Amino acid sequence: MKIKAVLLTLATIAIATSAQARDDRVKFNIQDLLASSKAQSALLDVPLHFGDHSPIKFEKKYGSVSTNKKTNAFMKSDQEACEWAMLSALKALQERAIRENMTDVINITSNYKNMPFSSETEFECGAGSVMAGVALKGTLVKKAG
Repeated sequence: MKIKAVLLTLATIAIATSAQARDDRVKFNIQDLLASSKAQSALLDVPLHFGDHSPIKFEKKYGSVSTNKKTNAFMKSDQEACEWAMLSALKALQERAIRENMTDVINITSNYKNMPFSSETEFECGAGSVMAGVALKGTLVKKAG
């Protein structure tokens, strides 16, 4: 009986240690995600512009905002978990733009663990055995005209 208890305890510790230890940085395609049915049903009607360069002219700038969203990654692929976290983060930026009476979110960059990653085509995600997370920064603006 004691052997079973010891083995169960060791197995639990091994699982918990390996689950907490994994924290990979992975990148996924933004456009593939935005074209998905998940994105179509989750996101709002606030344009999103990725990378460091603003492609639009704006008349008013609210300023920089950030969000950090996590999701359960247990029994999910890194891509599936990261896409849900990314959609949640993007929706949070869109909701903030609406709240501040802004029309667009520009200059969206990944900022996982306060390490900036700017790309017009990819986002960065922290993927672990139990959790996945996406941190974003963006600038809220009101489009000119």
